[in-house]
Amino acid sequence: MPGKDLPTFTRTDVQSHKTLKSCYVTIGNKVFDITDFLEDHPGGGALILEYGGKDIKDILADEVSHTHTDTAYEILDEHLVGFLADGASGTAIKSKPDAIPPVQLDENGKAVFATTGMASEEDLTKDTNTTDDYKKYKFLDLSKPLLMQVWFGGFTKDFYLEQVHRPRHYPGGASAPIFGNFLEPLSLTPWYVVPMVWLPCIAYGVYRALEGLSPTVTALSWVSGLLIWTFVEYMLHRFLFHLDEWLPDNRVGLTLHFLLHGIHHYLPMDKYRLVMPPTLFLALAIPWWKFAHTVFWFNWHMGTAVFCGAIFGYVCYDLTHYFLHHKNLPMHYKALKKYHLQHHFADYQNGFGVTSRFWDDVFGTALKVPPPEVLKTT
Repeated sequence: MPGKDLPTFTRTDVQSHKTLKSCYVTIGNKVFDITDFLEDHPGGGALILEYGGKDIKDILADEVSHTHTDTAYEILDEHLVGFLADGASGTAIKSKPDAIPPVQLDENGKAVFATTGMASEEDLTKDTNTTDDYKKYKFLDLSKPLLMQVWFGGFTKDFYLEQVHRPRHYPGGASAPIFGNFLEPLSLTPWYVVPMVWLPCIAYGVYRALEGLSPTVTALSWVSGLLIWTFVEYMLHRFLFHLDEWLPDNRVGLTLHFLLHGIHHYLPMDKYRLVMPPTLFLALAIPWWKFAHTVFWFNWHMGTAVFCGAIFGYVCYDLTHYFLHHKNLPMHYKALKKYHLQHHFADYQNGFGVTSRFWDDVFGTALKVPPPEVLKTT
């Protein structure tokens, strides 16, 4: 049966491979990786790239364009990497209902979510074979510094987004190198750094707010900032961290996306890159400070109390995020953990709430993810 020993791909998967770094073509339900053949093609690689991600059956048979001998087909057979998961292959998974992410079969015949290649949260902690992963996907080599690979990779936005949202796990649970130089320690932040840095700042801010406000007004302002944070958290996660649709299709945009949030989806269980480094959060906190004091221009102390409540909300967010990935939690948080990890292994385009799913319910982005194993093959 096609796809028994080789992986299956969706048409979207194949269509994203259309660059010099990774070029796939199809004939019928067969998928070929002809990246290595681009330079050897008699007509030049540019001619093949016109058909990258497409079916080439007709152009191969077109005598007006060029007559292809049996040798051309033999060369293609040497580059067979899998089969389409739809059409005549017989390996497709039943079409998804609305709001349920698509599912396909992997190389072992196991149902997995098409956008991530994973079936459950346990898959997030399975070590990635770095050599095989790079050979298969031609994206990033986990054994080498990642940032410059993104910068010089020449990836299209579609290919980058497809790959960065297919989670990997660095062997042994260590942290993959980003910079590979003296900057590396700056990218690693233990979870306890967040409360150590920001709780004293919050306490001092509340002290200053109390100089000009009653305890009651200070508390109400502080709680207001905390509630506002829940909305800010949702908006940041949905429209900044996941600005995928609006991401510029160039290396500057892709590299910034990778640093800001892409690396977290690429390596979601890296415990030293789960919370935001203080220097990075400071860049976000400064505009929030100015915004709070612009809105509450009539009372500096009230603006400060609101600001402190929001920063406390951020501390709760970062710690919750870390614990959802790495700690055994009480019953309420077990449901929240399951919900958030589904965002990683099943459907990264929904489920943006971390400390709460309230705003997901309000804006219709709540996750609806049945286990892949309950879906039937056609």
